[in-house]
Amino acid sequence: MSKTPQDVLRQIKDNGIEFIDLKFSDLHGKWQHLTVCSDMVDEDSFQEGLAFDGSSIRGWKAINKSDMSMIPDPNTAWEDPFYRHKTLSMICSIGDPRTEGCQPYDRCPRSLAQRALNYLNSTGVADTAFFGPEPEFFIFDDVRYNSSEGGAFYSVDTIEAPWNTGRLEEGGNLAYKIQLKEGYFPVSPNDTAQDIRTEMLSTMGSLGVPIEKHHHEVAGAGQHELGMKFAQLIEAADNVMIYKYVVRNVAKKYGKTATFMPKPVFNDNGTGMHVHQSLWKDNQPLFFGQGTYAELSQTARWYIGGILKHAPAFLAFTNPTTNSYKRLVPGFEAPVNLVYSLGNRSAAVRIPLTSGPKAKRLEFRSGDALANPYLAFSAMMMAGIDGIKNQIDPGQGCDEDLFEMSAEELAKINTVPCSLDAALDALDADRAFLTEGGVFTDDFIDNWKTIKMEEVQELRQRPHPYEFTMYYDA
Repeated sequence: MSKTPQDVLRQIKDNGIEFIDLKFSDLHGKWQHLTVCSDMVDEDSFQEGLAFDGSSIRGWKAINKSDMSMIPDPNTAWEDPFYRHKTLSMICSIGDPRTEGCQPYDRCPRSLAQRALNYLNSTGVADTAFFGPEPEFFIFDDVRYNSSEGGAFYSVDTIEAPWNTGRLEEGGNLAYKIQLKEGYFPVSPNDTAQDIRTEMLSTMGSLGVPIEKHHHEVAGAGQHELGMKFAQLIEAADNVMIYKYVVRNVAKKYGKTATFMPKPVFNDNGTGMHVHQSLWKDNQPLFFGQGTYAELSQTARWYIGGILKHAPAFLAFTNPTTNSYKRLVPGFEAPVNLVYSLGNRSAAVRIPLTSGPKAKRLEFRSGDALANPYLAFSAMMMAGIDGIKNQIDPGQGCDEDLFEMSAEELAKINTVPCSLDAALDALDADRAFLTEGGVFTDDFIDNWKTIKMEEVQELRQRPHPYEFTMYYDA
C-alpha cells in the first residue's frame, strides 16, 4: 500500500522517531546517506528535497555546481534496525535545485530508472516492467588485502572453506568443510550460516521487501543467496539496495564480513545476479505464447532478440567491474553464451519452467550484484524494448549441452565481452538504444566510460601476484 508524505509525518510523530536517515544511490550503486533531526522534514521536503553538497559524490557535479537536493520517496519509509536511536530511513532520488521545480538530476540512477519507465509508457509497448533479481554473495570470517608499490596480496577465509581441512582450530578441527563446487544445499554442520541467513531474510521482510527463501550456494567457501519476490523496476532496484545493506550489517553483527564481488575466490563458482524480467500491459502479461518454444510470445522473442544483440554494450552496466570478468570465462558454468535456452544454465538467457501466462518470464544470467540495479535494470529493459520495436529475431533456442559442443560449433555462438574495457568499447559503439527518449544521455554514458576506464587503467598498471609465479625466473 502506497504511503503519502502525511502518512510518514504521522509515523514520525506516533513512533517517536528522533532522526531521519536519507539514503541515495551513487553512480556505482553504493548507498550514501545524510541523517537529520526529525523536525527538519516537513511536507515540503517531499517536493523540494533537502539540500546537500554533491561535489564530493564520485562522478557527480563539479565544485562550482555542487548544490543538490535529496527528495525522499514516502513509499520507502522504514525504521532502521541497525541504529541505536529511533531512526526512520527513506530512499531518495536526487533533484537539481538550480532548475525550475527542482527537476530530477540527470546523473541520479534512480531518476534515470524513472525516465526509463516513462519511455516504456510512451512507446505503447507496455506499461509495467517486472524484475526479479537474485543477488548472490560470500560471507567470510576474515578478509585482508593490500596493494602498494612494493607488494600486493589478498586473503579471504571462512571456516567452511575446503582449504581449511588441515587448519589448527580452537577446540579442534571438526572437519565438516564444504568442497569446491559442492556448496549447493548442504545441511548443518557443513552449512554454518543458517541462523545468519534467516536473520538477514527476516530483517529484509520487516523492512518491506517481499521475501521467499534462503540457501547456501554452489561455492564451498561461504557463498549464499536470499530469495525475494519480483517487483516493478524501481521497487525491485530499491529492494536490491536494501538486500545488500541488510546482508552487510547482519554479517557484521555476527562478527563476519560479506561481499558481492563476483570472483573473490579462485577456482570456485563466482557470484552473479540473475535477473528475471517480463512486461505487462493493462494488467495482462505480454510474454506468454501458447504452443510455441518455451511458450514464448512473439513479443517475448523480440525482447530476447534485443537483449542478445545489445548485451555486449549493456554489460558495461550489468557487469561494471574488472572483477566481473574473472567470473565470465568461457568453458565453465558461467553464462557467457549469447543464446537463449529453456534450461541451459550457461546460456545468457534462460526461460524458467513456469505454469500459466502470468509467470512467463525470461532470466538474464550474466549480470552480477556489483551492478547499480537502477542502471542495470533500465539498460536491459531498453535493450528489450529496442528488440520489440525493431522486431529483432533471436534465432532458435539452444538446448544442446554447450559443454559437449565442438570448438567449431562454439565458434558460431557469440559470447559476452571478456573484459570491462571490451564492454565499454561495445557501449561506445552501440548506445543509440539507451539514449532513446533521453533515458541515458550521451553525457551520462561518456561520464560512465571515463570513470570505468580509470578503474581499468588502475589494474593494468599494477603487477599481479600470479605474474611472479609465471615469469619471475623466466
